[in-house]
Amino acid sequence: MSAADSNQLSRYPKTAAYLFLVLAVALVVGVLIGAKVVYDRVSTQPVAMTTLPAPLADSAECTEFIAGLPDELIGHDRAEIAEPVPDGVAAWSSSSLERVTLRCGVDLPTQYDDYAQPVEIEGVEWLLVSDVTPGSTLASWYSVGRSPIVAVTADELALDGEDNPVAELSEAMMSLAETEQTPNPAPLSQLAAGDSSVCGDLMDNLPDALADDYQRIEVTESDTAAWTSQGKEPIVLRCGVAAPVNYQPGIQLNQVDDITWFEDTTLANGTTASTWFALGRATDIAVSLPQDTGNTAIVELGSLIAEYTPEQ
Repeated sequence: MSAADSNQLSRYPKTAAYLFLVLAVALVVGVLIGAKVVYDRVSTQPVAMTTLPAPLADSAECTEFIAGLPDELIGHDRAEIAEPVPDGVAAWSSSSLERVTLRCGVDLPTQYDDYAQPVEIEGVEWLLVSDVTPGSTLASWYSVGRSPIVAVTADELALDGEDNPVAELSEAMMSLAETEQTPNPAPLSQLAAGDSSVCGDLMDNLPDALADDYQRIEVTESDTAAWTSQGKEPIVLRCGVAAPVNYQPGIQLNQVDDITWFEDTTLANGTTASTWFALGRATDIAVSLPQDTGNTAIVELGSLIAEYTPEQ
C-alpha cells in the first residue's frame, strides 16, 4: 500500500469522529430545545382555581383591581385562568409548582382578631396566615386594611427566597379604599367568667417568650395573657373562667406533669386552635392553643399553673 493510500485511510477515523461529535452536539441541543418547549408549555398552562366564598368578588372594585394587576410578580408571569374562571381571581406562574394566586373580595380571615399583628408593607396592612398542614409551606397574605379584602397565596418554592409576594402589588392596591375592619373576638374572650381572685401570682410570673418563637403582647383584658408568632394563631391564657360547658364525667382527660387538662376540641370555623382547661386548681384556667404548636406550651404553662395557683 502506498503512502498516499495510507494517509487517505487514516483520515477516515478522524472524519467519523468529527461526524459523531457533530451528531452528539446536535442531539444535546435538540434535547435542550425540546425540554424548553415542554417547560414553556407547562409554565403557560392555565392555572385552575376553585370557587371559594368571596362575597365581593364580582364587585366593580374587584373587576377594576384585577384588570390593573401587573404582568409579572416576583419573577413569575401573569397566567391564564382555567375555565370556569371564578370572579375576582388572578395568578402568576413559572411552572406547575411555582405559582402565586390572588383572590379579591374574600371574607375577613378568622385569624384577624383583637390579638392579630398585621404588618404594613408599602402602605398596605397585611395579615400573614400560614397553612398548618404538616409539610406545607403555603401562606396567605390578607389586606385587612382595604376593601374589598384581597388574599394572596404562595409557597416557599414560588417565593424563591422572597419575604412575601405583596410588596409589588402596592400600586394596584391603591385602587381599593382604605377601611377599618372590625376584628373578630379574641380567643377565650367569650368564655364565662369564674373566680379570678387567686390569679395574681400566676399572671405576674408568666414568661415573655413561649414555645420557642411566640412573644408576649400587651392585652387589655384582665387575667389574660397572649403570645403571638408571625403567621400563626396566638397562644392565649385566661385565668378565672367558668367550668367548661363540654366537660362531662368520664370524659377523657390528659395528665401533663402535675396538671390534669381537659381539651375541648370543638373548633370554630377557620381556626385550628382548641381550648385546654386546667382542672383541679382553686379556679379554672383556659388556654387557647393552636394544634401545630405541639405540647411545648402546655408543658411550660402547666408548670407555672402548678407553681403559682393553689389546688382545689
